[in-house]
Amino acid sequence: MNGTIGRSAGILIRTLAALLLLGGCVTNPISSSGVPEPREELFEYPYFKDQVTGIAVSHEGRIFVNFPRWDKDPLYSVAELLPDGTLKPYPGYDWNRWGKDEATHPEAHFICVQSVVVDGDDYLWVLDPASPAFKGVVPGGPKLVKFNLATHTVERNIPFDDAVAPRNSYLNDVRFDPDGAFAFIPDSGTGAIVVVDLESGKSWRRLAGHPSTKAEPGYVPVIGGKELRDEKGQVPQIHADGIAIDAEGEYLYYHALTARTLYRIRTSALTDPNLPEEQVARYVEKVAETGAVDGMLMDADNNLYLTALEQNAILRYRPAGDAMETIAQDDRIQWPDSMDISPDDFLYFTASQINRMPRFNYGKDGRVLPYRLFKVWLAPY
Repeated sequence: MNGTIGRSAGILIRTLAALLLLGGCVTNPISSSGVPEPREELFEYPYFKDQVTGIAVSHEGRIFVNFPRWDKDPLYSVAELLPDGTLKPYPGYDWNRWGKDEATHPEAHFICVQSVVVDGDDYLWVLDPASPAFKGVVPGGPKLVKFNLATHTVERNIPFDDAVAPRNSYLNDVRFDPDGAFAFIPDSGTGAIVVVDLESGKSWRRLAGHPSTKAEPGYVPVIGGKELRDEKGQVPQIHADGIAIDAEGEYLYYHALTARTLYRIRTSALTDPNLPEEQVARYVEKVAETGAVDGMLMDADNNLYLTALEQNAILRYRPAGDAMETIAQDDRIQWPDSMDISPDDFLYFTASQINRMPRFNYGKDGRVLPYRLFKVWLAPY
């Protein structure tokens, strides 16, 4: 079969399968000119009984999700979402087991996975901050693991010691530069950017003392009509959380969660381990005021997507035109968390309902099952 025809057929088959799986989807309406109008429906996968955060889509359209170990043990920490809607533990049951027997080898098991990401070479990376229930990092547990999706084997396992991931840290997400030389990880527990040299495996923290990586004093997110406060009435101080990198690898964008402000910094300032911290800080740039943001993602055209917690929405920011627009907004989108873009130009994102957890509702659990994964088509513009 011709390669181009084969790829096109594969995309068509995957797209049809996804539509059949979702159920209830309608075809695009036809305009008076006979041309299909852009699809704007919000599709949802209502499958998950465990609280979902991360989402990753491979180059072949395979979907991977993860479930952190917060207030209960998930069935799986990392799973592949199969076309029939079932979950398959990835890469298998052994990595997904965690208990007394596995605690002697924290480097070889998922402890509290927060993020899954597919890189430019179609490898799956799993970020494990190893802090169950946010109660402190398990020694020897924080790691970034690279899996070969063809062989389901570990390609790299990069550990983080307590100098990079201290006990009160919570490594939140990961982005890779286009050359695959460096990875960048925000620490939402203490506020910093972790830089990983992927060739040597060495890591270091940047901007750990800078206000751009910290929650903003006095800012109170209002989500679902309620101020976000813990059982003591305090606003949670969730630091550097969302992160994205532009297509050229020139700028890293980042955002503390309990904050209004989007920042960026030249990656070259972060990747030079010999550059003094006070000089690194000079490269920080304020980009925009957005309100509370969790996940972020940059597409190939350098459009930045942000999960807007207060609006139950996904926003798209175009740095070139300094314009912000709403891609999706719906009351079902409760705490939009992580995002990824599929080969057929659908934006996938999870809704983790963090604002409905007991810790933010004076002990009452307001989460509604099932947890959902959504997608919306990124129509040409």
